[in-house]
Amino acid sequence: MQVTRLACGGFVMAVRIQHTMADGAGIVQLLGAIAELARGAPEPTVWPVWARQLLRAPPLDDDVLLPPRFAHREYDEVMDMNGAIVPFDFMVHRSFFIGRREISAIRSHLPPALRRGATNFEVLTGCLWRCRTVALAPRADEEMRMICIVNIRGRNNTIIPAGYYGNAFAFPVAISTAGDLLANPVSYAVELVMKAKREVDVEYIRSVAALMARRGRPHFAVARAYLVSDVTKVGIRDLDFGWGKPVYAGPAKGGVGAIPGVASFFIAVRNDMGEEGIAVPVCMPGPTMDKFVEEMGKLTHPTLADTFQTLRSAI
Repeated sequence: MQVTRLACGGFVMAVRIQHTMADGAGIVQLLGAIAELARGAPEPTVWPVWARQLLRAPPLDDDVLLPPRFAHREYDEVMDMNGAIVPFDFMVHRSFFIGRREISAIRSHLPPALRRGATNFEVLTGCLWRCRTVALAPRADEEMRMICIVNIRGRNNTIIPAGYYGNAFAFPVAISTAGDLLANPVSYAVELVMKAKREVDVEYIRSVAALMARRGRPHFAVARAYLVSDVTKVGIRDLDFGWGKPVYAGPAKGGVGAIPGVASFFIAVRNDMGEEGIAVPVCMPGPTMDKFVEEMGKLTHPTLADTFQTLRSAI
């Protein structure tokens, strides 16, 4: 943790997370406790809970672990490394603001049933996946991976107690060839994201634990992969150390981690016009970023038909 005081009187608090100990929600819980104590509280509202045994892989007997119950293709051993990792040369960072208009514009490209049934996360993730694939221009037969961070806190049938600060999320993956992603409309990508995301429950997490125990904690496959994590509801915007809530709270840039360009976060923000929305920091090579911006513009700006429909409705 590092605090930098600014000449204007404000300050920046930077925190580095150790995922062996906690996930994003756990870190925010810790910061929330520090904030409460800084404001004079005698003790934290929520006390930390260890309880790591709740998500362990159940043993079959003293020597044998139960096998994973799911395929867990997020941990595939990818042998074909052609085009596996985004080149690091001339990487550039850019943030995209996604408000209600942008989400509505993306939804306008979906069929009615999907337009009503998909969440904002699924809609935006499918859009990002397809646009990124277009920008990277992989071979048609290359397998593209869209990894979602899915937290199981608060879900039905979960057993996570209040105060649990350990990792309580999974990396479900949607997989498609680049050719199929580009030959189909954005609804195809959205449906794949929905299917992958909705597999996750407590049994899925326990199956991940079984896989980790059997395979020695492998890293998720990064070959031709893109990962997104929604931190809009993690509570970091509500932290108050005595000077009010933060102007900005979230990762400093896109592509954080050991491999630049692999990960992006959905961060709750307010733009210069006072509109609430989501900031999506993205890290890509310069020429690729230009194409990505172009593709995002095609999906996040209302079509002429949508504009006409809006005007006609207003009349």
